[in-house]
Amino acid sequence: MHVHHCELVIETRGHGHTVDLSPKIETWLAELGGRDGLLNIFVPGSTAAVTTIEYEDGALQDLHEALETIAPSDREYHHDRRWGDGNGFSHLRAALLGPSVTMPVAAGSTVRGTWQQVVVVDCDNRPRRRRVVLSFVGDLEKD
Repeated sequence: MHVHHCELVIETRGHGHTVDLSPKIETWLAELGGRDGLLNIFVPGSTAAVTTIEYEDGALQDLHEALETIAPSDREYHHDRRWGDGNGFSHLRAALLGPSVTMPVAAGSTVRGTWQQVVVVDCDNRPRRRRVVLSFVGDLEKD
């Protein structure tokens, strides 16, 4: 069994900016020769999240509006009182979405639905440089 890691660096704009990671993930798996196994996609930090969604404007707007309803950006949070950075909502949104997803890899590609993309959501209130760590556990083509 092999374990391989890759780190992507993503520039984000904050405020729910959502980046489709699927093409970069598939490219890395192809370059690696990942055949069959599991892939974990993880974003370090407490104000960003990884999830899956249909990456189209309507679904992205719906996600943004749902997060605004669940954790509104225009109210004060206990975190804000302690740190004064105004991003209490960001921490809640990221915690609710989660920092990672794990998906199967079969025949060299992630197993996803037709309209299902892997995305990173920057929940913070400012632009950030985000690290995204890919970890593949499984067989390589050359094995």
